Amino acid sequence: MSQEWVYTLVFLAWLLGAAAFVIGLHQMNSPATARQGNRISAVGMAVAVIATVVWLVSLGVLRTEAILIIVVGGAIGGGAGWWLARTVKMTAMPQLVSLFNAVGGGAAALVAIDDYIRVQGTPEESISTAIFVVLGAVIGSVTFSGSLIASGKLMGRISGKPIPVPGGRITTLGLAALTVLGLLLLVLGADGGPLTLDPTVKNLVLLGIVAAALTFGVAMVLPIGGADMPVVISLLNSFTGTAAAMAGFVINNPVLIVAGALVGAAGGILTKLMADAMNRSIMNIIAGGFGGGEGTVAAAGEGGSVRELGVDDAAIQLAYASKVIIVPGYGLAVAQAQHAVRELAEQLESRGVEVSYAIHPVAGRMPGHMNVLLAEANVPYPALREMEDINPEFDRTDVALVVGANDVTNPSARRPGSAISGMPILDVDHAKAIIVIKRSMGRGYAGIDNELYTNTKTGMLFADAKDGLAALTAAVKGL
Repeated sequence: MSQEWVYTLVFLAWLLGAAAFVIGLHQMNSPATARQGNRISAVGMAVAVIATVVWLVSLGVLRTEAILIIVVGGAIGGGAGWWLARTVKMTAMPQLVSLFNAVGGGAAALVAIDDYIRVQGTPEESISTAIFVVLGAVIGSVTFSGSLIASGKLMGRISGKPIPVPGGRITTLGLAALTVLGLLLLVLGADGGPLTLDPTVKNLVLLGIVAAALTFGVAMVLPIGGADMPVVISLLNSFTGTAAAMAGFVINNPVLIVAGALVGAAGGILTKLMADAMNRSIMNIIAGGFGGGEGTVAAAGEGGSVRELGVDDAAIQLAYASKVIIVPGYGLAVAQAQHAVRELAEQLESRGVEVSYAIHPVAGRMPGHMNVLLAEANVPYPALREMEDINPEFDRTDVALVVGANDVTNPSARRPGSAISGMPILDVDHAKAIIVIKRSMGRGYAGIDNELYTNTKTGMLFADAKDGLAALTAAVKGL
């Protein structure tokens, strides 16, 4: 078979892989089809990788040691991915996603740097190549260091509070200026450009650009509070895709361009949606978020007191209600209580109670966190109601059961001057009665008191989410 025919077949395989990415991404729109979408995307990636290896073999550029590196690298990476997918808990998924962002960004930066060194001094070192190389290296490096900081904040290895960077915005603007200056030097010094630069000078400039970008990633994420980390992770995910697309242009690989563009666009759209859900601009978040981190003990609030509720009293309210709305949050995820909440809902439904779930867009630590958890427990998809749909129903709800949700239920968001002013919330306080299952009076990631807890309609059931729900289910059965 001629090399031209091989390339044609390989190119068609690349297009097939790219099409699988598009179809898989589309199926991730719904929890019902998300798993199938993941499988389709994985098949597309496998096809693209195999096709690329076939093309390299046909060119005769793969020596024995190169093939060994590919096989060993694939085995290590694939094995690590399989192990992580099997062992990482859902509550740790955001930090895992952040680590994957770091790996993707770092890989894209390395591809761009390696290819730039390869084409130096050849006609391929054009102005467009220099632009794509520098953009790929910069975006990939920012993503790498920024994602590591974001993951550290989510893991608790780095404080969730905003950490000021020495020099503040002057430092970050200076790093950005250095990056732009380096870009101009490499572009002007490319083949056909007005400057003539020694290859050693070019390599030093590129090294300086990468160092500035890595530092910028750290300086960008450190001042952002833990409450904004899900948005930051989504933004960095968009950066990873963009860096991969740039690397695709550098090495002239269409499937990498398509895959990177899809990830970049999807991540950008998701970032915008999450920022809108918090009623804040992306620039406001990047400029420095709010949040003192979880675990701070909340006060009762001015003129308010907390009413503690027993399991039996809570069970009576739930069992004899006509309509109950369950509001899941990060506390439910930490306790792995999704199955327990489904069992309670089924017990209530067997008594004729109408049960639904109120899902806030940024509940938990990543977009769709609650949807994925509840889908894992086989909660019916129609029962999962988005904020815009469920909010009007709280006024005619007998009991709102809040399980581990905090900031997304805080009525202070409606009042000017609060740290979360303007953030759309679930109108839990409109229900006739409110039960909050929480381990303690600890604050949420925004680091402020939740006025819902001192509402006269609210009863606090202090317990681990899983244990509290199990006790409620047993008590309802006993009525």
